[in-house]
Amino acid sequence: MRGDLNNPNRWSYRRAYAERNYPPGTRVRLVSMPDDPDPVPEGTCGTVLAVDGAGQLLMRWDNGRSLSLLPGVDSFEVLERPPHRDTPAHSARNKGDAR
Repeated sequence: MRGDLNNPNRWSYRRAYAERNYPPGTRVRLVSMPDDPDPVPEGTCGTVLAVDGAGQLLMRWDNGRSLSLLPGVDSFEVLERPPHRDTPAHSARNKGDAR
């Protein structure tokens, strides 16, 4: 049942894709939001706050709105991505390192 909308693998894939491509701090510009009755205005910029369990981008729009983006439904362009972090968040010191 490849087309089953309730298939957990589908949502897991969408969430993983969104987390990988649109990490928190990513800046975007909205091109269109066709399926929303009260969309964010086209051309509005915003920042990705997080990705929810369905792969939607939880947004903070520069105009104060907080409407989520739906990758694959809404059209938007990435303006800037946060720097890639290759190191863990905590400081790992090796024995013998100067303090």
